[in-house]
Amino acid sequence: MALGLALAGAGLISFHGVSSARDDASGVVIDYSTGNSRAQYEETSRELEARLASTPPVLSQQTVYFTQIAIQKYEKIAAQGGWEQIRTGDILRLGANTPVVAQIRKRLMVSGDLDPGYSLSHVFDATLQTAVRNFQLRHGLFTDGAVGRETLAAMNVPVQERLQQLRTNLVRLTAMGGDLGQRYVMVNIPGAEIEAVENNAVVSRHTAIVGKIDRPSPLVSSKISQINFNPFWHAPKSIVQKDIIPRMREDPEYLTRYHIRIYDQRGNEIDPKMVNWQSDEAVDYLLRQDPGDKNSMGSIRINFANKHSVYLHDTPQQSLFGSNYRFHSSGCVRVHDVRKLVAWLLQPNGNYDQATVDATIASGERIDANLSSPTPIYMTYITAWGTPDGIVHFRPDVYNRDAAGDLAIAGQDS
Repeated sequence: MALGLALAGAGLISFHGVSSARDDASGVVIDYSTGNSRAQYEETSRELEARLASTPPVLSQQTVYFTQIAIQKYEKIAAQGGWEQIRTGDILRLGANTPVVAQIRKRLMVSGDLDPGYSLSHVFDATLQTAVRNFQLRHGLFTDGAVGRETLAAMNVPVQERLQQLRTNLVRLTAMGGDLGQRYVMVNIPGAEIEAVENNAVVSRHTAIVGKIDRPSPLVSSKISQINFNPFWHAPKSIVQKDIIPRMREDPEYLTRYHIRIYDQRGNEIDPKMVNWQSDEAVDYLLRQDPGDKNSMGSIRINFANKHSVYLHDTPQQSLFGSNYRFHSSGCVRVHDVRKLVAWLLQPNGNYDQATVDATIASGERIDANLSSPTPIYMTYITAWGTPDGIVHFRPDVYNRDAAGDLAIAGQDS
């Protein structure tokens, strides 16, 4: 499960050599800092929405065809020698003047992000900035137009590796390119992205937070059946043991501060001071967090049947949505702008619109809304695909399933 409890004690992890705010073993957010302002993130979200609005869903026959075209393109690039590795320890942005800029220009020309008619100047100008933003967009990176460590790492992935990604994902896409339903939700785990699809068109796209490497989000094919407004959060035994017990040893007021109550097997509430936190005694109790602004699931939980006990949900920690690295949960999926998704899911009910969803949340009342028409959901693993506008998208193989030859397909582990 994904926790959203803010804790003291910052830590960093490294992904492709990039430091990012880290959760502890439970998915608990430790560091709010992402390096990107909220305004920057919202601007990027609008740009992504505008650029991708006309593209078909990731899971579609069109995507299969254009991924085949992308494979042909990258086969030609590979036959011509691919691109060279770029070495620099600096963050390069508009105005920089260094020979490395010429290397970046050449790299982006090879992949088609920069017109080959431009010079190999050492100056980082506005044209190059736009090309870098294009590259970042199709790699699912924050589109700031600067070449930092994450962008550079993506540029340095060899063409043969990219080509293999495309071939592997063509198999995945082909398997998932059939009739998925008139309305469905697709969670692309390596992209930490969500699509709401209706009549083979994307209604909305949402940034997500998915499972960390040691607690991966599973592949699931199911149907969304219920929305919980202002839900309680029940701590799984694994999180109680691995995360909450150690936290209580450090901070005896932790549960009280985050409105988490303890109940015995008869439903009697227990004072946290009566529990021996130097042992695993608490694992035998029910730990339940009250609804409210500190609740780990935020104001919404989206339910669908699956053997992994995962679900989609809101979160009080919105800052991580603005990070390139969005693998922080313990398996569940946190959804940015979740109210928009919920309003769409409840549309067939006829008595919910965006205003009703907002008002229900604002009431603070515990309400369960069953979907009159359960909506299919597919949690998939797609790291490369092509689109009709000629853009070839790549996402990090965060769970190392491409390299292992694991053709992860939603539905095989639902």
